[in-house]
Amino acid sequence: MKKYLILSLAPLVVLGLDQATKALIKTTIPLYGTVAVIRGFFNITHVRNTGGAFGILAGETGSLRTTFFIVITVGALVLIFLIFRKVRENRILAPLALAMVIGGALGNLVDRIRWGYVIDFLDLYWETYHWPAFNVADSAITVGICLLVIDNLFLQKGPPESEKLPQSA
Repeated sequence: MKKYLILSLAPLVVLGLDQATKALIKTTIPLYGTVAVIRGFFNITHVRNTGGAFGILAGETGSLRTTFFIVITVGALVLIFLIFRKVRENRILAPLALAMVIGGALGNLVDRIRWGYVIDFLDLYWETYHWPAFNVADSAITVGICLLVIDNLFLQKGPPESEKLPQSA
């Protein structure tokens, strides 16, 4: 039951933070406006991402693009739920990681359905090299995937309970 508590709470927290920060950006910083946070490294910059990660499909028409991203997101969510069901109850990091990915996916999906684009605002750069702008949802997806890799590479010990052989007396 612990993993289902994580599944019910963590995506709501991520979704709430994501939507709250996007609303704040949308109402306080004009489109393409920038606020320097750490000069030479980090700005808050209000941009609209009509594409996917790194601007994929940004040049496509709105309805095709939006439909594509909705279908991909729903498919990914179904896959994540199927994986989630197989996670053992005593694990904490894997359910949290998957729940963060779910919350992030839902955050960007809400934007695509409401506006046809995603609001991005976190702008990391070094001199003239800029990482593509991102948001809280993107951060949650990235951190969730990293936690899942850490969990699977370093924390998961031995085969799942269902695959262990009975020990003889």
